[in-house]
Amino acid sequence: MESHTVVLFDGVCNLCNGVVRFILRHDPEGRFRFAAQQSEVGQALLRRYGLGGTPLADSVVVIEGNRVYLESDAALAILRRLPGYAWLYALRHLPRPLRDGLYRLVARHRYRIFGRQEACWRPTPELKERFLDGGAG
Repeated sequence: MESHTVVLFDGVCNLCNGVVRFILRHDPEGRFRFAAQQSEVGQALLRRYGLGGTPLADSVVVIEGNRVYLESDAALAILRRLPGYAWLYALRHLPRPLRDGLYRLVARHRYRIFGRQEACWRPTPELKERFLDGGAG
C-alpha cells in the first residue's frame, strides 16, 4: 500500500464517486488505490492515521506513505499525480484558508447539488483490484 497513493472517499456521495471515476480514467499507471470511508478498510485506515474510526463528514483523505492530506491539500495531492493535471498543483500557492474555504463550501453542499446514493458505489470487476476494500462499502 505504501507505494500507492490511497484515496479514502465518501462512498455514498455522487460527487466523490465521480471524482474516483475521473481518477481511474486518468491514472493509466495505476498509482491510486481507493476505499470508501464507510468500509471496514476505510475506517481502519482512518483510525491508523489518527482520524478516528468514523467517516470524515466533509473531506476526502489522501495517504501517501506516512503523510495524510485533507481538504484542499488532498485534492492537490491527487492532481499532482495525475498526468495532464499536475500543473494545477500550482494552486498550492494560494493561501490555505482560501483553498480550504472553497473546498468546505463545495463539501458542505455536495449532497444537495450532486445527490447521494443509498449504498456505496461498486466498481466494475476489472477495477476491483484498485479498491482496498474490494469495492465494498
